[in-house]
Amino acid sequence: MDLILQIWGGSFYLANKICFAVAEGAKRDSQRRLKMAGWAVYLLGVPAWVLILLLKSDWIAASIEAGGIPAMVLGLYNVYTHCQRPNRYLDAFASFCTYAFILVGVGYSLYDYRGITSLSQVLEIGATVGFLMGSYLLAQGRVSGWLFFMLMNASMGSLMGYQGKPILAIQQALSLCFVVYGLFSALRMQRLQKSLPEEKVF
Repeated sequence: MDLILQIWGGSFYLANKICFAVAEGAKRDSQRRLKMAGWAVYLLGVPAWVLILLLKSDWIAASIEAGGIPAMVLGLYNVYTHCQRPNRYLDAFASFCTYAFILVGVGYSLYDYRGITSLSQVLEIGATVGFLMGSYLLAQGRVSGWLFFMLMNASMGSLMGYQGKPILAIQQALSLCFVVYGLFSALRMQRLQKSLPEEKVF
């Protein structure tokens, strides 16, 4: 069961990063299809990650993973509707969930461990902040989301390796490669679009 969940969660999250990274340098129509596919597979990968964490009794981490769903829905909605400005209610809800779960997750970790006392705790905090902020910022079409995804992949990959989950550790390493590619592609496209600052592509 654990192996199936690792393959499920790992492959879907990797597919998300591949779609997002390739979309950054794609033409408009292809970009939209790739980003829609990316957000969809991202959502489909959440249950596996939540189950993996619940089976290890990582309740806070599991709830934080689920807390990223509103940002994923926001991203899918923005791409599907060609939205220049996010739906304010959905954006407000996604924003609230993002910051609330960061505060809850990091705050509980500091309370439970009486401060920062272990490497795994640092990695969990890094993965938490990176996952939630990366998802939310990319849902808004902001390039800075890639930087948080880099933090997430590096932290989660190290944590999975530390906890003896090699499949997920390898998946996170591969995802990090695509995230770096996506960041540079997004920066290149941003420079090319400086003449059209009012146009935001999700």
